[in-house]
Amino acid sequence: MTAMIMHSPATMTASMPRRNLRQHSLAAALALALHAVVLGLLIHTWSAPAPEVKPPPVLTTQLVMVAPAAPAPAPEPVATPAPIVEPAVAAAVAPAKPLAAAKPAAHKPQAAALARKRVEERQREQQVEQQREQQQAQETAAAQQRLAQQQAAQQQAQQAERARQQALADSRQYLPLSKEAPEYPERALDKNIEGDCSVEYTVNPQGRVENPRVLDGCHPLFIRPSLAAAQTFKYQPRIIDGVAVSVPAVRNTFHYRIK
Repeated sequence: MTAMIMHSPATMTASMPRRNLRQHSLAAALALALHAVVLGLLIHTWSAPAPEVKPPPVLTTQLVMVAPAAPAPAPEPVATPAPIVEPAVAAAVAPAKPLAAAKPAAHKPQAAALARKRVEERQREQQVEQQREQQQAQETAAAQQRLAQQQAAQQQAQQAERARQQALADSRQYLPLSKEAPEYPERALDKNIEGDCSVEYTVNPQGRVENPRVLDGCHPLFIRPSLAAAQTFKYQPRIIDGVAVSVPAVRNTFHYRIK
């Protein structure tokens, strides 16, 4: 037996809206709660991605030092240009070892000492060369001075010789105005001795004979009469530039012959 309960339309109409409203409110609350939870999770877990920063290009260089040869003095150290490394390969190049950077400090004093030694040697060579040049110049000047002195002495000797020859020529042409013949020595007559006797003297500005002397080659018996005869000679005074002067080295030869 089936019983059917029939509700009234008014009761159904009043209860259905209230039930639907409650269900919709609950669903809305759940949806809001789910959205709030999701939004909170998103806020806590999500962050803006940082922009990608590209590393700047790096240029890495390596200094290579060449050690100088031991036997011969090394030349001035020349800086070797470092190889240029592309930025793409810079990361693959290994950094230089500390020992490689310390080598230049070890070789630098040696190179400086060698350079200083070469400078000192060059200065010593220049000093020696200058001293040699000065010595040569002094020797040349001394040789020239000696040559000049020799030439001056030769010229003086030549002038003296010319003066002597001129005086001798003048004396030969300078004849006395008056003279007396010497006496023939009796002893020379007894022994039949003949000869010549030359006398040299100076004629003073008054024309008289001074300081007579007998030259070599005169026989002793003819010396005294020759000097006595020379004292009696009288000459015409020689005038030079209006002034009477002495005439030196006048000679006269006496000839002793037995007739």
